[in-house]
Amino acid sequence: MAANALKQGFVRCHDCGLLISTAEHSASCPRCHSELHARRPQSLQRCAAFLASSFFLYIPANIFPIMTVNQFGAGDPHTIAGGIVELFDSGMIPIGLLVLVASILVPTSKLVGIALLLLCAHFRWQVNARRWTTLYRIIAFVGRWSMLDIFMISILVDLVNFSGVQIIAGPAATAFAAVVILTMFAAENFDPRLLWDHQKAYE
Repeated sequence: MAANALKQGFVRCHDCGLLISTAEHSASCPRCHSELHARRPQSLQRCAAFLASSFFLYIPANIFPIMTVNQFGAGDPHTIAGGIVELFDSGMIPIGLLVLVASILVPTSKLVGIALLLLCAHFRWQVNARRWTTLYRIIAFVGRWSMLDIFMISILVDLVNFSGVQIIAGPAATAFAAVVILTMFAAENFDPRLLWDHQKAYE
């Protein structure tokens, strides 16, 4: 059975990744001078708070209108799902697919993924920690591009004004932007090293 770095007497700097021996009794990283912690303090609590807020705001982001598609001066406000259907009906299939991926699939996957990571660390599930760490890294990587969702809506508002079609952002865009930001904070505050604690074996 392999032991993790902490059990072997090492601490990894969360900012620069430097592996430091605990025998040095250093309170800060010698390379980037960040404060060292065996595990990030209150990682699960902070992550859970941001995630709960994200779930709470994800409801109005999907209930209230996020865009209004006006065609030849007439149109009705639509939710995210309704806007996708309207884009498909208007013949803008590529844009509709982009909205589907950026506004539904990616945020939902991030929320579910972070929730699973939290449950795994909190209840100390016996899992393949390497694969779950990979899942965290994917979520963190996607988080860097999360603002693409909001950028895409602004592009639609400014550029998709042709052939008598006009797109106007709705009130749900604010809630959706908050969800994007909060999920980024949730992923940033989660310490993936917790996934390796209390594991009986590693593959």
